[in-house]
Amino acid sequence: MNVLFVCLGNTCRSPMAEGILKKIYQDKGITGAVESAGFQSFQHNNSPDPRAISVAKNHGIDICPKKARIFHTADFDRFDRIFVMDTKNMNDVLNLVRDENDRKKVDYLMNAIEPGSNKTVPDPYLNGVEDYEKVFINLEKACHKIAHLTL
Repeated sequence: MNVLFVCLGNTCRSPMAEGILKKIYQDKGITGAVESAGFQSFQHNNSPDPRAISVAKNHGIDICPKKARIFHTADFDRFDRIFVMDTKNMNDVLNLVRDENDRKKVDYLMNAIEPGSNKTVPDPYLNGVEDYEKVFINLEKACHKIAHLTL
């Protein structure tokens, strides 16, 4: 299953989720593309936030090579599932859907572990590394559930 994670700048939450799910796919021999994107053009082609890099590294995941990119309508064609981190991201993605098939691919990431809850993943950008760690743990739980569903 091809999965895309979406957050605002593609420098914190979605790159960590991308790194987590890629590692899970690799460890379990699951085939599929895993990427992340955002909506803020001023982050385009930037590396992930240093705090995100550090937290991921502490968990054995290297997200340093990741470069932020913008979400495109063509992503609906490339990915089977598109997981958003919060309501703003949901609205941004839904504003680009072309049809019901596109719409069905989009969901809140936290719905993977709490179906129908529409809970958001807090943006740790304005906070310390401790908040990045908390976010990482939630992302990891959701990514394990996604991987389990693909087996």
